[in-house]
Amino acid sequence: MQIRAYQPSDEASVIALWEACGLLRSWNDPKKDIQRKLTVQRELFLVGTLEGRIVAAVMAGYDGHRGWVNYLAVDPTLRKAGLGRALMERVERDLTAMGCPKLNLQVRTSNHEVLAFYARIGYARDETVSLGKRLIPDE
Repeated sequence: MQIRAYQPSDEASVIALWEACGLLRSWNDPKKDIQRKLTVQRELFLVGTLEGRIVAAVMAGYDGHRGWVNYLAVDPTLRKAGLGRALMERVERDLTAMGCPKLNLQVRTSNHEVLAFYARIGYARDETVSLGKRLIPDE
C-alpha cells in the first residue's frame, strides 16, 4: 500500500470507503468534515492506495497537547492485511515528529472488532468519559 496525502479528487472514494466501513452518521456531513479538515493540518489527512485505488484513509490532528485520530477506515475486504496498522504507524510517526506526547481516539463501545484492533497495536482504554457538544449543525 502506498500512503499519501489526501487530494481533493479523492473525495468521492474516501466517502464511499467511510460508508462501506459504517463510519457515516446522519449528524455528520462527510463533505463538510473533509472541507473542515482541509483547513487544519491537511498533511495529516492520509489515504492508502493499492494499484491506484483508495483502500484506506485516516484523519489525524495535533492541538499542542494531544493528538487525535478520526475516520480510520480500511476496505472491509482487505482487513487483517496490515493496512490499518500501516496507517496508524505513519500517523504516530508524523505526530511524534510534531512533538505530540499522546494520541487519543474514540471508538464506539459496541465496535468490538475495532477495539480489538487498537488493543493489538498497543492502545488501551483511558479511564475517561467522552463528552461532546455540537457547535455547528451539519443540516
